[in-house]
Amino acid sequence: MAIRIIVKHPDPVLRDKAKPIPKITPNIQKLLDDMADTMYDAPGVGLAAPQIGILKRAIVMDVGDEHGLIQLVNPEITYREGEQLGPEGCLSIPGLQGDVKRAQKVRVKGWDREGNEVEIEGTDLLARCIQHEVDHLNGVLFTDVAVKVYDEPRDDEEEGGRS
Repeated sequence: MAIRIIVKHPDPVLRDKAKPIPKITPNIQKLLDDMADTMYDAPGVGLAAPQIGILKRAIVMDVGDEHGLIQLVNPEITYREGEQLGPEGCLSIPGLQGDVKRAQKVRVKGWDREGNEVEIEGTDLLARCIQHEVDHLNGVLFTDVAVKVYDEPRDDEEEGGRS
């Protein structure tokens, strides 16, 4: 496993649409492991492959809930419900946060690291993180959808998760 360099805005790779992964290979499993290591080292709650310069449809997340580490290949949001407005940050846009409207509850389907089809339901922070990471796969940044963007709070102030 390795910690990868996180691509920073305005790198154009962050605006490109990631390509589907046709099958799970040892290289894809290593990519997922490296992404998790990079996310935890940052520290963040989510990371999409384009954020390390790889235009593949893979995301990792860990919001500190009962799900633990989630690794998804070819994720697709299949259901959205409700609305929440809250702060988001991004490992690729250090120093900024934004208030973003997201669905309160989502369902996402994709493959796990073994190639099995999985479906995960998330609410609150997990729902926010899923939507944020899937946006990355489509070249969308939180600053594109934020109702307000502002400087990131200092460590002694409250902040949202970065992904």
